[in-house]
Formats: sequence, structure tokens, C-alpha cells
Amino acid sequence: MARLHEHQGKRLLQNAGITVPRGDIARTPEEARAIAETLGGPVMVKIQAWITGRAAVGGIERATTPDAAAQAAQAMLGMTLEGFTVDTVLVEEQLDIAREFYAGVIVDDREKAPLVMFSSVGGTGIEEIAQAHPDKIAHTHVDVAFGFQDYQARNLIRRAGISGKLQRDLAAVLVNLYAVARTGEARAAEINPLVLTTEGQLYAADCRITVDDYAVFRHPELGIEIAREYNRPPTALEKIAYAVEAGDYRGTFYFIQMAEDFKKGEGYIGFHGAGGGGSMMSMDALLRQGYKVATFVDTSGNPPASKVYRAARIVMAVGPIDGYFGSGSGVASQEQFYSARGLFKAFLEAQLDIPVVIRLGGNSEDRAVEILEALNGRVPARVEGYKKDDSPDFCAQRLGTLIREGAPTETPLTRERSQPQAPYSFATPTGVVTLDHAVCAACETKACIQACARQILALNEEGLPVLNVTRAEAQRGRCVECLGCEVDCLLYGAGGGHVDLPIEGLSWPY
Repeated sequence: MARLHEHQGKRLLQNAGITVPRGDIARTPEEARAIAETLGGPVMVKIQAWITGRAAVGGIERATTPDAAAQAAQAMLGMTLEGFTVDTVLVEEQLDIAREFYAGVIVDDREKAPLVMFSSVGGTGIEEIAQAHPDKIAHTHVDVAFGFQDYQARNLIRRAGISGKLQRDLAAVLVNLYAVARTGEARAAEINPLVLTTEGQLYAADCRITVDDYAVFRHPELGIEIAREYNRPPTALEKIAYAVEAGDYRGTFYFIQMAEDFKKGEGYIGFHGAGGGGSMMSMDALLRQGYKVATFVDTSGNPPASKVYRAARIVMAVGPIDGYFGSGSGVASQEQFYSARGLFKAFLEAQLDIPVVIRLGGNSEDRAVEILEALNGRVPARVEGYKKDDSPDFCAQRLGTLIREGAPTETPLTRERSQPQAPYSFATPTGVVTLDHAVCAACETKACIQACARQILALNEEGLPVLNVTRAEAQRGRCVECLGCEVDCLLYGAGGGHVDLPIEGLSWPY
């Protein structure tokens, strides 16, 4: 889930009609001082980091003067907490609090419905408070078709022991909080504490909002850089990988960098799975062999070969790994040779020189293994492909054996890509296909035509492969970027095809 910082969440609450303390964010002590001067009274200075228990680590301080606010900001900025380096603080007016409450909306996966919760006691340690005072907490599920109505909110608050005008005011906050969660497609939206001041005004003093990963692309206004909830800032490669996922809806590419700053020979493996449960099982098999995981990757849900290619290139860019291990569920319904083509292209371009074991079980697994093992002799690495009947433990053992044996000493049959003499090019959804008609003219098999499952290629009167659809149709998605016109062209044809698939932010060579 993508978690918003406190100041981002408060902006959403304020836009929905929920009152929040006046304030602004600061990235320098001088900015903190200026904000405090503008507010004209005591302030709170809070670090903006995705951690809990900020007060316990000195991340929330009271400041009675602008100079004190600057000093608090000075102490907080640059702090490293649970992997986060604090670069922003929130400076906001200090409230004179008479009472604290808790309000929340979460998605209840078991009931498949939103759950609205209210507690007449709020603040730090809400879980312990709930256990100690169950009579102070009430909750109800919401019918998403009907929505959350004011009378339901008032009934909820009444059950927590509150009546009168305060009940009506709190109900309005709850209804607006539900609207924030619904329109923002949040997995959770919580205000804790929701405070009542001595002047009788309700404020959202703190909040926590997490947005569903798959909804982030619909909400650019949130400014979420990467739709993952880490316990640390995302790495540069994680940002690059997420950009690939965000820009291509076809299939899944989930990437987590598990290690940084490691060296060759330390036993780190680039792990590349397919299917969540199968990937976890396969990763465990690797760990049982005594290896460490540099990446956790999942390319499943029938991704195009181009997406698997980009995933493999990003895995290889993680650092000096000792091996590449691919294994997933073993029963995938997607055609496995598409993934094999993506891996083939990535390994060939990188001239990978570490052992590779890939288990691609499922439809057309024989063809997938044939493509993968055709890399032997073309790259310095030793490459082995396996099928669904080969267990993850067996495959992990094979990788260990190859690592201990070392890489082959034969010089690979590298292919220098020459400039096409008679290029025929067209755009795909995320790249460009170029067919060198000078090479195609001498090709006897026309392998690209056979490989093109969508039949968007056909032979023209001269016997050369050309588009069988318009260029606009190919770019809009008729071309599924199966990479057959490059990989199958190289393996079974004359080798005149190439697909350029850029990856923004990834240096080449790595």
C-alpha cells in the first residue's frame, strides 16, 4: 500500500471539510522559523516519515517561539529512523486539547466491505485502549452501494457513549472521513487523535492514510512517487521498476531490492519469480541452499515478453550477484515462451557471465526451455531451463552446483548488432521494432511471421515482413511485444529483427 505523509493526508482531510491545524512543511530550520512566525503562537514540529512512535524518538516537539521551532527542526532534519532520512518537518499551530477521539475507515477483506470505527478515547496506544475499554469503541460495516449516512455515523458515536451536539459534530467528521477513503480509494484512513479543543472545535491532529497500490495511477494529485509501502525509502532501482509497472498495465511486475552494497562471492542471487505463492516457495528453496536474495521479483498475470525483459535487466543491475534464479508457481496458465524470450533478450544483451537456472512451468514449457538453453554458447554464462515437474529445491541445488563449478571458459558467439541497411520500423506500445529488409530478403524461414501469434506481420509482394495492420493499431496494442521478431528471428531465421525497449533511468551497460 502507498502511505501518505501526515501533511499530505491532512490536505485531503481539509479538502473534504475536516478541520486541521494551521501549518506548513519546512525543509530547513529557517523555513520552520518563518512558518512559526506566521502562525504567531506556540507550535508543534513533527518529522514527516513513515514510522510509528515519532514522539518516543524525538520526532514530535513543542516550540513556544520561532527560534525554538527552528532549533527543533535543526535537530530533526537529517535524522535516520528505520532507514528513513528525515528531510521534511511539519510546523503547525499548537492546540489546547480538552479531549481526544479516534476515527477510522479500513477495508475489511474478510467481509469485503469498508469498516468504519470510532472510539470515544483516542491518542497513543489506541490498540491497548481498545482492549482496556471495549465499551468506548464501536464499529460498523458499510454497504458501498448505499454509502455511509449521517444517521449511521450518529448511531455509531452514540454506541461509544457520546450524545448531544458533540455527537452531531463527530458524525459529520466520520461521514467526511468515509468520503476521503472512498474517493481516494484508500485501504485505510485514520484520524488519531481527533481532538476537541477547549473552545469546542474538532481538529484532525494527526492522520494516517494508505492508498491501494492499484489505484495510485488514478490519483496523480496525491503525488505518490511509488505505490509500495516499504519500511524504508525506495531505492533508485525500485523507483525505476515501479515506473515500468505504472506505465504498462499488462501483467504484474513487482520488484523489491533486498540488498545493497554487496560484493561478488558473498552469495547474493538475483531472484525472479512468477506468482506470489510459488515465488515465495521458490525463494525459500534458494535460502535453504545457503544463498541470500538480492531481489524479490514477481512477473505474473500474463505479462508481455517486453515486461519480463525489463524486469530481468533491472534485476541484473542490482549489483554483483553470483547467480540468477527464476522460479514460480509451476502451473502458470500463461504461455511460458513469452517469458523465455524476455529473459533471452536481456541475458544476451548483457552478455551475462553468472550461472542461470530458470524454472518456467506451465503452458508451452518445452518451447520455453528450448529458447532459454539456446543461450548456451551465446553468453559466457551457463544456462539451464526446467519445467513444472522439476521441484524448486532441485532447481536451487542445480544453481548451487553451477556456481561452484564456475562459468564456462569458451568464448561465446557474441553477435555485434550492425546498423540496418534497409530498415523497416514501427512503434509498439512501449518500444520500436526494426526489421532489416536487407537481411530479411535472404531469410528462408521467415521465422518472424511464424512467431507473430497476433498475425500483425505479413509478407508483402517482395516476400518481406511488413505490418498487416496500421502503424497506429500496432502502437495502440495490436503488437503485444512478444519479442518473436527478434528472438525467434535470431534462433530460427536470419537475425534481421530487433526490438528497442528503453528503460528510463537505467544506465547501460550496468
